Amino acid sequence: MSETAPISIRRGADGEAPRTVTYTVPWRKGMSVLDAVLWLRTHVDASLAVRYSCTNANACKECVVSVDGKTAYACTARLPRTGVTVAPLANKPLLRDLVTDIVPPKERPATHAILRAAAGMCKDRLDLPDFETLRKKRERG
Repeated sequence: MSETAPISIRRGADGEAPRTVTYTVPWRKGMSVLDAVLWLRTHVDASLAVRYSCTNANACKECVVSVDGKTAYACTARLPRTGVTVAPLANKPLLRDLVTDIVPPKERPATHAILRAAAGMCKDRLDLPDFETLRKKRERG
């Protein structure tokens, strides 16, 4: 039998009570936390939400999560044989599972709020700009 390692992942969405689910993944020396999470999503639970863009390049910074309580890139954090606990970033708004809103608020386009509202993420109200005013501003240059 091949070696395995435990990986505990904090699951849930904004407004839900978080839950931690522990899985067992095939383990090989040098594998990353991202390798384990992607294996889980492919072979065990396709509903597991994780954000990534590249593997082992450390260029995109999209796979940043909390690994055993420390901020790390899932693509470069190694999965020890003893296992790890993976959670979303605590200081960012949670979208779902390991996915947080990592874009600084000042850099978010107005459409981001619309998309979050459509996904049911904004519960109270939307502070959206007047799109007609924005259109006129853009036309004026």
